[in-house]
Amino acid sequence: MTNETRKAAANKPALIVGVLLLIVAALVGHDASQQTITSTYGVGPTAVPYVVAAGLVILGLAHFVVAFREGLPAPEEADSKALLWIAGGLAFLIACIALGGGFVIAIAALFACTARGMGRRALLIDAAIGFVLGLVIFLVFAKLLTLILPSGPLERLFL
Repeated sequence: MTNETRKAAANKPALIVGVLLLIVAALVGHDASQQTITSTYGVGPTAVPYVVAAGLVILGLAHFVVAFREGLPAPEEADSKALLWIAGGLAFLIACIALGGGFVIAIAALFACTARGMGRRALLIDAAIGFVLGLVIFLVFAKLLTLILPSGPLERLFL
């Protein structure tokens, strides 16, 4: 058999990711269908999970197309320092919220650590930017949307 007549095998990593995305889409869609909260106006709270599920289905099907066409590109070597900065930021976010530190401080630290992981070196400036963004997000959710985000001592000043 020559290379022209032989069909290329499907790219297994792309197939696996496609299947996993479709499974997650089914779980999100099922969860959305089980919600009992209704809305008396406009779009209800179940709309976003259905949009997310549809997006996951599209991504899963796109992975199947890639798997049978050219396959996924070879991954680059991971930067372990960048991964540690980002993972550390996520760990701090989880710990900060779990221990009552609040949303704004947690987001500021996550923003600064992620920026550092992406190669930026201005850690204090990034923490200040993250603080402002976190505070704006908190105020939008708390005051405009009347949704509660994890509160710490700082957030209680604005409630």
